[in-house]
Amino acid sequence: MALFGTRLKTTMVSAEEALPGRDHRPHHVPTTHAVLGTPLEGPWPEGTQRLYVGMGCFWGAERLFWTMPGVVTTAVGYMGGHTPHPTYEETCTARTGHTETVMVAYDPRVTSAEALLKTFWEEHDPTTANRQGNDVGTQYRSAVYWTTPEQGEAVRATRDAFAAELERFRLGPITTELRPADEVGPFYYAEDYHQQYLHKVPNGYCGLAGTGVACPAGVLPADGAQAAPAAG
Repeated sequence: MALFGTRLKTTMVSAEEALPGRDHRPHHVPTTHAVLGTPLEGPWPEGTQRLYVGMGCFWGAERLFWTMPGVVTTAVGYMGGHTPHPTYEETCTARTGHTETVMVAYDPRVTSAEALLKTFWEEHDPTTANRQGNDVGTQYRSAVYWTTPEQGEAVRATRDAFAAELERFRLGPITTELRPADEVGPFYYAEDYHQQYLHKVPNGYCGLAGTGVACPAGVLPADGAQAAPAAG
């Protein structure tokens, strides 16, 4: 029975079979980032850009990015599925189609999409489809959703460079879902207790584990930004 349940959770639900959801947010979301003190939903300084990443459990992934220079704010939520305004419990059934996602709002004058993506590729395993470690299901799939053409270029370039490194170590292939954010639907903010969870619960579950392979730096020019080092 357990094997049957695992198999179902790794199969993407169709729009017709997805949970119906609702037309409003069913839970509270804080207004301010618990670590950075910045607005969780904006407004942010002019020029702020957003990138959305899925790396398995979003608790540890969010902490990686809020520590990086140039990051204005981060938040966790659900993206890439069918069910409007899902809850965490609904997402865990694998019947919403969403993956656990981190929204990274950053200042491109201080950091770059390439620097953020270097951290993304290195700090999880993008070769395990619908799984990160013991976390199994479509909600844990690796994903990048970009919001500008330049980010899309950086996603593809860093993906190709990292894939070549993985192949050199006889690892791969990459299974990460790569799509423009406007094609996958809204980012639905997760419940209050999930936001900056590992700040609130420092010894809480993280679940992140990379492949041990480094993503080559300098794949793209930083357009004048001082690229931040990847968080370790």
